[in-house]
Amino acid sequence: MNTPTYNVLFLCTGNSARSIMAEAILNKLGEGRFRAYSAGSHPKGSVHPLALVHMQKLGLPSEPYRSKSWEEFATIDAPEMDFVFTLCDKAAQEACVMVWPGDPVTAHWGVLDPASVEGSEEEKSHAFHVASRQIQSRIALFLALPIESIDRISLHHRLAEIGRKEG
Repeated sequence: MNTPTYNVLFLCTGNSARSIMAEAILNKLGEGRFRAYSAGSHPKGSVHPLALVHMQKLGLPSEPYRSKSWEEFATIDAPEMDFVFTLCDKAAQEACVMVWPGDPVTAHWGVLDPASVEGSEEEKSHAFHVASRQIQSRIALFLALPIESIDRISLHHRLAEIGRKEG
């Protein structure tokens, strides 16, 4: 039996931390069954250094990840998405999040922005640790879903439920 490869897009406003980490985590844990991408509505232009540190702690490569606009995924040449997940509340409220070629299943998996945490280096690092663990937990739940055997409405409800989990 030939198992399909699903394309997944993770969105945040800045595409410098949460969505980048989610892209890297799913690309590793998805084991070829999923191809993850990330983008932002107003990309920062670079990946946050602490995101890279935490990716390395999880055994994830830090290359070739980069901060990019979601407009890259709205072109005719872009891969067609099967799933689109917003990871920040601001991006989830933006109008064009809901309109993607291919009519992907969408859900909001809000995660607090570790890049916005102020304080000591230890406090900032802890915020990235919490965010990466929450993302990893949600992705593990996503990977456990029998996607091929769930109808679209039920799948949408299950993905929304995953987004409500604290991690």
